[in-house]
Amino acid sequence: MNEDRLPDVRDGLSREERVVLWVLHELQRERGEHNVPTPMLWGRVCEHFYISPDDLSAMLARLGARRY
Repeated sequence: MNEDRLPDVRDGLSREERVVLWVLHELQRERGEHNVPTPMLWGRVCEHFYISPDDLSAMLARLGARRY
């Protein structure tokens, strides 16, 4: 099993989920706390590891992301 997908015992987040949340936070700071388009987030996340757009959308839904 890929260790990047195992949830951490402290908070239940996998390494990949933690990277996505960190990248999202950085993009929100760059954009002045505005919403971040999913394609922009996907491009930045792919600089760290590859994830398909559908898998990223599913992960964001699991993490509680909402559309505005």
